[in-house]
Formats: sequence, structure tokens, C-alpha cells
Amino acid sequence: MTYKGFLIDLDGTIYRGTEPIPAGKRFVEELQKKDLPFLFVTNNTTKTPQMVAKRLETEFDIHVAPETVYTASLATIDFMKTDAKGNKVYVIGEAGLTELILEAGFQWEEENPDYVVVGLDNYLTYEKVVTATLAIQKGATFIGTNPDKNIPTERGLLPGAGSVVSFVETATQTAPIYIGKPEAIIMDKAVEILGLKKEEVLMVGDNYETDIQAGIRNGIDTLLVLSGFTKEEDLPHLPTPATIVLQSLDEWSF
Repeated sequence: MTYKGFLIDLDGTIYRGTEPIPAGKRFVEELQKKDLPFLFVTNNTTKTPQMVAKRLETEFDIHVAPETVYTASLATIDFMKTDAKGNKVYVIGEAGLTELILEAGFQWEEENPDYVVVGLDNYLTYEKVVTATLAIQKGATFIGTNPDKNIPTERGLLPGAGSVVSFVETATQTAPIYIGKPEAIIMDKAVEILGLKKEEVLMVGDNYETDIQAGIRNGIDTLLVLSGFTKEEDLPHLPTPATIVLQSLDEWSF
């Protein structure tokens, strides 16, 4: 099968925390050489696309435009604009989420917001969860940017946005609307940005629960690379296998 475009995860696929994955860099450079369209689809909401592109350049010597990065933050904004419940929002998250939402025209509101958006927050406090909990109890729509329980880093698997969302979900006894991988909300838009059909695209990632399920649930072929979250010993227990499984992206034949 020859694919015309690629959707690529970052954490665990291109790098692990601050540790580069050299095969990931070579994979991206080969796509650039062959002029094959690609889009980094990441559940990481702590950084804007500009910040992601700058980090790829300075830390990993990977040179891409911010337009090649589609984050769960952007997908969250697209969802709220389409949902059109209102423009008042309270956010648990960092600059890559909060700043983009406010720049998109939404207004900060803690008492009676239309939406409560919860993502990864390295500066999470109990009081932030209290504010989110009370707002959801008053009727705010509860949005979880992504369900990732953990983030693969050089230190190991750290708590991800899904862990923070679960905190709020437990406190409110309210299920969130998830935006990021593996949900259709982010995947449909990512394919639209590439300008291709789903059957022409390959989803590349390291996490079966998010990256690979994103493809399986949305009719997109998948490449599972065993460089991050999902390990080789997990393969026999996966309910639906990935289309392709590789130890390293260096094994991919263009």
C-alpha cells in the first residue's frame, strides 16, 4: 500500500521527553525529501504549534513549519466553535491551551462558564480542580482535551492529561467530551487539513490506546512503532492489531 499522507504522533514517536528518537528524525526528513504531506497530530496541549516547531528545531534538529502541527488545543477550539454553546470558558491547562483558546475569542470565566476545558497542567492545584468542579456542577460543558493516562519521558511514564481529567470526572461524577486522539473530532479535522481521503493516509504512533485506536476507530490505517508507550509484550493482548508494527521507523520502506 502506498500512502499519500501521514499523521504522526510526537511523544514516544519522534522523541521521549528530552531524549531524541533518531529514527523519528530520519522518518520526517525522508517525508520532506519525497515531498509527502504530513501533519503532527499531538494530544500535548502544553505548547502552541509555534512552540512545538521551535522545540523540534532547537532540541531535535527537525525543521518544520508550525502549520504542520495540529494539537488537541486547536481541535478543542474547533469543537467549541462548532458547538456554539457560548464563549465563556474556564481552563485547567498551560499556555499551549489557555492562550490559544483566549486568542480564538473565548472569554475567561470562573463562576459560570459555558465550557470547562481540562488538559495537562504542570502547575495543577487543588483549587483549580475545585473551580472546575463547581462550574461543571452548575451546568458547564465538561471537555477533556485528551485521554492519555501517561506521557512517555526519559524519566518513565508520567501522569498525563487523562489523569487530570479523571480527577475532575470523579469529583463531578460527570463524563467529559474527549477531543484528542483517539476521537473522531481531532482525526476528521487532521485528515481534512491534509486534503486527502482517509484511505490515503497512515496514522503513525507509539501508543495503542490513543494513536492506533485513533486510526482503527476512524477508518485510517495505522503504523505502531514500539519506541514509546506500547511494548512488544503488549501485542498479543491488543483487541484489534495495528495495520503495521515496527520496532523502529528506520524499518519503514518509502
